[in-house]
Amino acid sequence: MNKKSVSRLSHYRKVLLRLNELGFDRIFSDTLGEEAGVTAAQVRKDFSIFGISGNKRGGYIIADLIARLDDILKKRTVTRVIIVGAGNLGKALMHYPGFRRDSIEISAVFDIDPTKISRKADVPVLPLEEVGEFIAAHGIDIAIIAVPDVAAQRVFDILQRAGIRGILNFTTMTFKDNEDVVVNNVYLQFELENLIYFTAEKPA
Repeated sequence: MNKKSVSRLSHYRKVLLRLNELGFDRIFSDTLGEEAGVTAAQVRKDFSIFGISGNKRGGYIIADLIARLDDILKKRTVTRVIIVGAGNLGKALMHYPGFRRDSIEISAVFDIDPTKISRKADVPVLPLEEVGEFIAAHGIDIAIIAVPDVAAQRVFDILQRAGIRGILNFTTMTFKDNEDVVVNNVYLQFELENLIYFTAEKPA
């Protein structure tokens, strides 16, 4: 399996949740593929990787499919995550309501600026030097990096040494997966630049 397959499972799940709310109880791979922007063959291939099978005549039961995807994507238990960087992006991520809906809990935020420390907040903001102790004490596996680029490598190294196994990186620095850490790099600026280019190229 690869990251793209898992990413598509997340997208399928969001489509299925929306259809379920609209009252649909069954779906076929061609309909799901159309809603998710992929082919029916891709849907079936992704599902086969994870042992999900449907009925050629009856399709998939949406409620059962959501439950299966919830199991695969670990939605039935709360995943505790930390953020490093209490700037504007870090604060926005800290308060993003979609995390809790997807069983993700921001347990703490870490920063080197003493003026941002707030130990008694609902989501505490703590000194960066305490991150290793916090990770060990709370069994944290996943971290989000939202710091200036100049600090990104140092933060990445600190998190890896502390035992973090998954990192969502919002800096423009590129980090690669290794035997200890899985990394997803999110390039907001690059995505916007691409969008600006293709929008300008599109005929009016």
